[in-house]
Amino acid sequence: MQPIDPIAIARRRFAVRLSVFYAATFAITGAYTPFFPLWLKARGLDPAWIAIVIAMPTAARLTAVPFVTRFAERRHAVVQAILITSVLATAGFALLAAMPGALTIALMLLVTACVWTPTIPLTDAYALRGVAAHEADFGPIRLWGSVAYIAGVMAAGFVAATVAPTHLIWVIVAITALSAAAAVTLEPLPALATPIAERASRLGLIRQKGFVAIMVAAGLIQGSHAAYYGFSSIAWQAQGFSSTTISVLWSLCVVAEIVLFAYSPRLGFAPSTWLILGGAGAALRWAVTGIEPPLAVLIAVQPLHALSFGATLLGTMGSLARRVPGHSLATAQGTLTASTGLVSATATILCGRLFNSYGESIYFGMAAMAAAGALVMLIMRSEVEKAPAG
Repeated sequence: MQPIDPIAIARRRFAVRLSVFYAATFAITGAYTPFFPLWLKARGLDPAWIAIVIAMPTAARLTAVPFVTRFAERRHAVVQAILITSVLATAGFALLAAMPGALTIALMLLVTACVWTPTIPLTDAYALRGVAAHEADFGPIRLWGSVAYIAGVMAAGFVAATVAPTHLIWVIVAITALSAAAAVTLEPLPALATPIAERASRLGLIRQKGFVAIMVAAGLIQGSHAAYYGFSSIAWQAQGFSSTTISVLWSLCVVAEIVLFAYSPRLGFAPSTWLILGGAGAALRWAVTGIEPPLAVLIAVQPLHALSFGATLLGTMGSLARRVPGHSLATAQGTLTASTGLVSATATILCGRLFNSYGESIYFGMAAMAAAGALVMLIMRSEVEKAPAG
């Protein structure tokens, strides 16, 4: 009989619980991203208002996320903050269903987003510290979020095919409640000592060329998904695609992302390489999507999401783990989320203004954004890869 290894048990317990929470959290996004715009359309909002409403969560990242992440980190209460934000997000989405018009929907989503959007950067910060403490791999844990994302997409697609679109909001509410339940199981990590000198260094994050390069590159590449997240379902519905087909298209790209996360520890790419691959893959993906290809081509191009999103995320997380000390990870995640939110909100609103006139040609602008992000990382690669001073 082999002796019990308490370290291996603790590692597995951490990985399983975090995987479950990632799954519940990204199932929300899976239901929200493709079908929330359809709920807004069913409520009578036009494309310009849809763009404004969809931009609310990314706008909230500019203000609420940096404040919440830093507040939680300074009080060594990251896990508690994850639980509180999850519970409040559930209440917020439930109240959203009762809002009577476009303006009240936008304002209620903004309030909800102020507690919902900090959850993922807080979780990512918790994950980076945890995988370091338990010597675990991030990719195989994070892939369960992608698996659940597909489940959320398919569940929402099934509901959209069987009930009125005005009821789609309740799918989001139900999944958000599951996320809050999963947050209860997360174990706090040991608090890290934070000397006065090191606290002051947090203010210097944005003075580091490497960190700024990560923010700019990740912001441009992830922000280039604005047209896809905001208007792909509407455009595909207009082309006559069924809700089931739309769900499959969204799910295909995440299947490729899951495969990438599963095998990422074996590939051993440097963080900057992941980011460059992410930008290049996104540029190709949006350039093809912009020509309004037939369904067969869309099916073929969807797996590039593994690069446009997956590789970009791996590069971003790897870069932060390399450059940012553990006691500042939540602050760094909040800063990064805010910068990405600025780019995404701006791009989403612009897409809303241009969609009626240019249709899916707006993807060409997204391709240019992604290519710019890859170029920034290519130019600043040596700065990103070198260890920070001190």
